[in-house]
Amino acid sequence: MNNKIALITGASSGIGKELAHIHSEQGGDVVIVARSEEKLKELKEELEKKHGITAHVVVKDLSKPGAARELYDEVKKQGIEVGYLINNAGFGGVGKFHERNIHDDLNMINLNVSALTELTHYFLQDFVRSNEGKILNVSSTASLLPGPLQAVYYATKAFVTSFSNALVEELKDTNITVTNLMPGATETDFGKVSGMDKTDLFTDLTSARTVAEDGYNAMIKGKMDKISGLKLSQKIMMSFLPITPKKIVMRQVRQMQEIKD
Repeated sequence: MNNKIALITGASSGIGKELAHIHSEQGGDVVIVARSEEKLKELKEELEKKHGITAHVVVKDLSKPGAARELYDEVKKQGIEVGYLINNAGFGGVGKFHERNIHDDLNMINLNVSALTELTHYFLQDFVRSNEGKILNVSSTASLLPGPLQAVYYATKAFVTSFSNALVEELKDTNITVTNLMPGATETDFGKVSGMDKTDLFTDLTSARTVAEDGYNAMIKGKMDKISGLKLSQKIMMSFLPITPKKIVMRQVRQMQEIKD
């Protein structure tokens, strides 16, 4: 039985939705956050009916400036004491950087980096005051290397991993943990939205439930990093990363991310 309230961003689908189910199965209430009111209401009804918990809905586009602060203020106004912060919301997009719409990439930075940083800042202050709390930041295996044809997305995830790991050291003398989840290609709407579903990278995908379970369990145990959902070939590639010349790695990444006709 887990009576902590978990706030989950990007909860309307994919890994975020599965994380909401997993926490609810443990008996914990949730604050589910996303842009789609309709999907959140459906999820709220499903979670409450299935698991007998309370699901608070907050409709918010976290890629918009000021939205993270609005979310925090709304939660505090309702008197909700968040015990677990799960920063899952994020998106990507394929294409050469100079050919992509710069506003799409700036919104990506706002969501993947700025909103995550802001929410962590606000809720972490509460956690420090009570000397308890858990944070799960959903990064990506993309954070471990440069990503030609997804230059900005890979860079945002590199920030998330570096940021999360640094907080672990800063908080080592507290009862607060920060876990960095690094999924590989996962069966979610991400591939379709980003265009990655037309690439070699997005074949033989891992289920969102499996990745969510790996991340949630790692958070509960207070682990620093958790890689999930890699195929054998990808695991081999990752193991050779430290000794493989960067230009060769980038060429391989680019080939995997080229759109197939």
